[in-house]
Amino acid sequence: MMNNNRLPKSPLSDKSEEPAAPARSYRVEALAKGLRLLSLFSAERPALRVKDLVDLTGIPMPTVFRLVATLEEEGYLERTPDSMVRPGTSVLALGFAAVQGLDIVQNSRSTMRELAAATGETVNLGVLYSDQVLFVARVPRRDSLLAAGIRVGSTVPAVFSSIGKVILADLTEAELYRCISDASFSGRWGPNAVRTMGELLPQLESARRDGYVIQQETAIPGLSSIAAPIRQGGGAVVAAINVAVSSAEYSRKRLSNTLLRPLLEAAREITVRLGGSVQ
Repeated sequence: MMNNNRLPKSPLSDKSEEPAAPARSYRVEALAKGLRLLSLFSAERPALRVKDLVDLTGIPMPTVFRLVATLEEEGYLERTPDSMVRPGTSVLALGFAAVQGLDIVQNSRSTMRELAAATGETVNLGVLYSDQVLFVARVPRRDSLLAAGIRVGSTVPAVFSSIGKVILADLTEAELYRCISDASFSGRWGPNAVRTMGELLPQLESARRDGYVIQQETAIPGLSSIAAPIRQGGGAVVAAINVAVSSAEYSRKRLSNTLLRPLLEAAREITVRLGGSVQ
């Protein structure tokens, strides 16, 4: 007679004593490092030296050199005449395609064109990206050279932007302090730019109370703007739209009297298209 104590365990028996199989990872480390390099470029640092890439990432020089060479071959990086590297045409094409595919952009195009035609001024649409405003759509005033460097894909620190302040005003206190740090206030911007969280908070409170932001020469000298929030289903602010004008042509009173109503109407229209509630 066989001893049942020596029988092998059935595959249907309790497996609680067996060690769990390690989770499979599909991470490709070389790809991750390459993406880290690409993420370093911004409007404030459009080109970097290879040594800068090493210093900013901590990745060894030989590895960075190979990654840069590969990204160059694929068109994601290119060399400048002074031997720095910058994003290549493949990055620009990929980024533009991604931005144009966003629901917020597709649902805003016609309204933005109508607002630009009605006001005769530049209209911008932006979303929050880390502590920056990322411009995802833009209808420029044809005869204006102000903010000529701003285009789709450009970023501006949220604390200096009317679009940024409208979006930041919707964050909880914890979310705000996770998003904004002392470093968010660095750089040279407009003469009326806020420089501390203490200066920013009253402006965010006004934005929550009023439902819009008016600012003059904060992000860019000579430029004023008025911004309003765009909401999606659930009521969260997902983007903001602004009208940007010459400070020499618009006082704060004129901004409010002539641009506020059409701006709010445009923001409501886009909000409704996104399934958001109009407050």
